[in-house]
Amino acid sequence: MRFDLIKCHGSGNDFPLIDARALSLGDADWACVARALADRAGPVGGDGLLLLTAGDDDGARAFGMRMFNSDGSESETCLNGLRCVARAGFAATGLDHATARLKTSEAVVARDRDIAPGVFTVRETAGPASLDVAAWPMHVDAQKIVETPLAGLPSTRAFTAVAMPNPHLVAFVEAVDDAELVRVGEACEAAPDWLPNRANVSFVELRGTDLFVRTHERGVGLTDSCGSAMAASTFAACLTGRIAYDTPTTVFNRGGLVRAEAGADGMVTLSGNATVEWSGSVTVDLESGESGVESGTRDLVITQRHDEEIAAWETLRNPM
Repeated sequence: MRFDLIKCHGSGNDFPLIDARALSLGDADWACVARALADRAGPVGGDGLLLLTAGDDDGARAFGMRMFNSDGSESETCLNGLRCVARAGFAATGLDHATARLKTSEAVVARDRDIAPGVFTVRETAGPASLDVAAWPMHVDAQKIVETPLAGLPSTRAFTAVAMPNPHLVAFVEAVDDAELVRVGEACEAAPDWLPNRANVSFVELRGTDLFVRTHERGVGLTDSCGSAMAASTFAACLTGRIAYDTPTTVFNRGGLVRAEAGADGMVTLSGNATVEWSGSVTVDLESGESGVESGTRDLVITQRHDEEIAAWETLRNPM
């Protein structure tokens, strides 16, 4: 099957994005498409697959988003991806602000002032963050986990458990140790009995009033960027008194940055880029789950490149 798509990223978290409003594929097919297109060894690559989906019949939510991880599993949300879907939704509907439907929740999205010249910027407000670990479910002898070591992890660090609404374990560290982060992330990825739905794991450095976040993402692995992790880390930093509620901060990761702010009500606002790199089309074999030239059809065809957007983002990410 051939799909039109765009390749986009939010804070370096990159995805193929498909307008699925008129498509009727089932979950298994979309999981197959995600595994094919988000394969880093393939022609497209990405941290997952984004779908722009239809809004509600009553207009309460103008459009929706689905996000499939690179392993084919579906995530509750992806806030870096949501900004990209919001941009596509704005273009499709003519709106510049809307309520978007997510898998288990909703978020308010709006075009924001550019975070830097030439960088298309979207503001998103999601939440409320939840501390109820029984809802993950996390089978531990506590209703919430705030700066507490977890016996099931290969680390003695203190973690805070936050759902945004996808589950996150956040630890504040003096300096990020990638090897340790991967060990902890892989322990969660194994879906042990006490954590059957797995979790995203982030190590966070406090840099003045700013944060640096490094994440092992559920269904993806060690990633340069995860939007919901940046939101969960911002809320956890406020919850534990490291930064103040309702105070603007900048959250960095290896992919880039966002402006962030968390309220005591659990609502978190991120403002960051939604950058389109190129537009094109690709064929995916839904039987084999591979993208390619199975029947002599050309695989990836790029119809338009957006070099100015790419350059504007790189200027922000790597200022001279």
